[in-house]
Amino acid sequence: MADKDKLVPRSEDFNEWYNTVVLKADMADYGPVRGTMIVKPYGWALWENMQQALDRRFKATGVQNAGFPMFIPMSFLEKEARHVEGFAPELAVVTHGGGQELAEPLVVRPTSETIIGHAYANWIQSYRDLPVLINLWNSVVRWELRTKLFLRTLEFYWQEGHSAHATAVEADARARLMLDVYTDFAINEAAIPVIPGEKSALERFAGADQTWTIEAMMGDGKALQSGTSHNLGQNFAKAFDIQYLDPGNQLQHCWTTSWGLSTRFVGAVVMAHGDDNGLVLPPRLAPYQVVLVPIYKKDAEKTAVLAATQRIAQELTDAAVRVKVDDRDNVTPGYKFNDWELRGVPVRLEIGPRDLEKNSVALARRDVPGREGKQFVSQDGLVQTVQALLTDIQANLLAKATQFRDANTHDVTSYDAFKEAVQTGFARVWWAGDDADELKVKEETKATIRCFPVDQPDGRGVCFYTGKAAARIAIFGRSY
Repeated sequence: MADKDKLVPRSEDFNEWYNTVVLKADMADYGPVRGTMIVKPYGWALWENMQQALDRRFKATGVQNAGFPMFIPMSFLEKEARHVEGFAPELAVVTHGGGQELAEPLVVRPTSETIIGHAYANWIQSYRDLPVLINLWNSVVRWELRTKLFLRTLEFYWQEGHSAHATAVEADARARLMLDVYTDFAINEAAIPVIPGEKSALERFAGADQTWTIEAMMGDGKALQSGTSHNLGQNFAKAFDIQYLDPGNQLQHCWTTSWGLSTRFVGAVVMAHGDDNGLVLPPRLAPYQVVLVPIYKKDAEKTAVLAATQRIAQELTDAAVRVKVDDRDNVTPGYKFNDWELRGVPVRLEIGPRDLEKNSVALARRDVPGREGKQFVSQDGLVQTVQALLTDIQANLLAKATQFRDANTHDVTSYDAFKEAVQTGFARVWWAGDDADELKVKEETKATIRCFPVDQPDGRGVCFYTGKAAARIAIFGRSY
């Protein structure tokens, strides 16, 4: 990149760095309606790889995909009191259609619990119909006032899963299972060491009895809620009359769950791994895992170099490595190096006339900048060399992100230490406060309970804020 194109250092202005990376790496652009986003092919390819990784996991647990309408009668949302109260400020409402005023306003779906509840009430008659396990890949609309590409936009893409069960135990198991699925995806595909846990009552999804979450630490120490799984109890089942005849021929209400992960996870990958040169993408999700850059000056060199480039590209492609050959002839190799570094491609492979003579190639790994990350290797066994390198990069990104999170997570026992800790990362504390205490801490520090981690220590402690005996550890942090 030329100096004028250099990114603002993350340490100087993290928000500006993030916005610039997303735009310059060609991931997204602003839509014509304020707060909307156009996802460009490179950003969409990253999302597609996330979709595929999640979809495999969902289907392995018995989930099937379906499609539901985006227009929901307003009366549906009003059936579950906490749900409509929670979403009312964010609703986009259609009052006219076909040139006429509608008899009933329609809501552009902010989430689909209500229309799913309506359908399940029609579909479910007997215990033999249960469980119902459905997932939707769609977009939803929430009228946000403060927006940020991928992290918070008026319309965003996601998956939303919805299940119905015969018992509370089964619904609880499903909600916890999907939390485990998200945790596995985040750690093993995105190399993001999330903390799985339960939300506080104040942070709970509108209409849920219990909300589970995966919380990730971004490169500036802030938290990002990266996926949630809700145990809805019988709230929506009673609101929408989702009932079944049990084996004793008694009518019972179902127990339901919902769970979702959205394109904000694209933002999570950017902020968890990126550096001052741009994106750093985990190999398992990267649109391209390897970029090949042929280098030549004369036409006599060009033919041989391009032939070798195409041969190597085909060998890698045959081994299921996602490859991009950058054979643009209107920009310099140096420009290409910087361009693909900005886009976060895990491995850059350079081939020139001298490399052909030596039967070698130059490999540069994105996660280790500069000369330290560059090596010359033989073309013999190159596929295996690249595959091993990709595996190493994936593991290294997880290790670096874990080290950063742990270094910026502080066990504190006093409010003064707490205030200091949440300025740069997470505070891990014993908590025995009530809703009013939680709101006061938020008001005074801008930090919220991100979760009560699933992994809790034995014994009890003393709440840092109230001084009362506490049975649970909480993670507090400022968030996006």
